[in-house]
Amino acid sequence: MQTVDFGHFPLHPGDVVLDLGCGEGRHVISAYVEADVHSVGVDLSLEDLGTTLDKFLPFAEPDNQAKSFGLSAASALALPFADNSFDKIICSEVLEHIPDYTAALREIERVLKPGGLFCASVPRRWPEQVCWALSNEYHEVPGGHLRIFRSRQLRDEIERLGFSHYYRHWAHALHAPFWWLKCLFWEKRDSNWLVRQYHRLLVWDIIEQPALTRGLEKMMNPVMGKSVVMYFRKELAA
Repeated sequence: MQTVDFGHFPLHPGDVVLDLGCGEGRHVISAYVEADVHSVGVDLSLEDLGTTLDKFLPFAEPDNQAKSFGLSAASALALPFADNSFDKIICSEVLEHIPDYTAALREIERVLKPGGLFCASVPRRWPEQVCWALSNEYHEVPGGHLRIFRSRQLRDEIERLGFSHYYRHWAHALHAPFWWLKCLFWEKRDSNWLVRQYHRLLVWDIIEQPALTRGLEKMMNPVMGKSVVMYFRKELAA
């Protein structure tokens, strides 16, 4: 399930791409597959990095010297990279988990090259508010969501760091009801029949990519897309 649209976030041969908070690898692997780039994933969780590596192996091209893949366990607040190291940075569904997210944004600005592209996605405000209203546990679990962003406020904060915003869209409308159901039946979310059936639908949709559900989600995204996805360009040095 990919959140970033590479049509609005083009990857060029030789690009060095960072997926910050890569989780189980959906974007760091997608970037590697998409183009001849050097794709790097960073996450705090060693378990998630191990899962990412396992998922990556079927896509590895060891004989292709034009691309590479790497993973690192590190904090978003102290990235182990030199200034101006990356051409593109993705930070998808991560900032809402970080207590000092502004420090993470400053690190992103530091390691991104002037003129480089940055894509940030966070949960959209109103679908997230429904989740919080239905379940306190949803956002009180360790590592859970610490805040609900206003997208315009987040956009302004990023722009003040020296970025210009150039595109926005919404994603994963079909996933919003799934999370509402999980929150509604939080105590039995893993065994509830309705939650399990909806999960089966989402898995089928992701694997089969049927035209009906793809078209339906495309129409629904502007109204109830679970994520808001924003694209920025770091301003060139004066």
